[in-house]
Amino acid sequence: MCSIIIRPIQPDDNAQIAAVIRQVFIDDDFPKTGTAFADVQLDFMFETYNKSKAIYFVVETEGKIIGGAGISQLENSNENICELQKMYFLQEARGKGIGFKLIEKCLKKAIEFGYSSCYLETLPEMKAAQNLYNKFGFEYLCSPLGNTGHSTCPVWMLKELTIDNE
Repeated sequence: MCSIIIRPIQPDDNAQIAAVIRQVFIDDDFPKTGTAFADVQLDFMFETYNKSKAIYFVVETEGKIIGGAGISQLENSNENICELQKMYFLQEARGKGIGFKLIEKCLKKAIEFGYSSCYLETLPEMKAAQNLYNKFGFEYLCSPLGNTGHSTCPVWMLKELTIDNE
């Protein structure tokens, strides 16, 4: 894999990142309902994150998008909590440290946006992702926050954000 670029999503990226996320669910045989796979905004990622205190990054190599992740206000929550959203990578991009760099970038933006905590939901099968989240200080919760509509993502994690843990 040649040079990796992590950059904010652009309108022309919508189809590619939607295809990447759907491909991950197909390749890894993850549930298609109650997950990001079924999210209406999947085909409109640029528009979804084109708002205050939100950003989505794509990971690109040689003009091909191979993954991405974003930060946005936690849905249906009045608290100052963002959610790490739609962090997925094609198999060819895994195990290369890209996820670490992407989470760093997302958390830095979350702190810049002024969020006090970062929440995420994931699948029990995503053990490698959970190990990565643990390295960043995410801790497991006993129940979900907000109401994301991801009913088949029963693993919930939260990280307190401070300037010190940038």
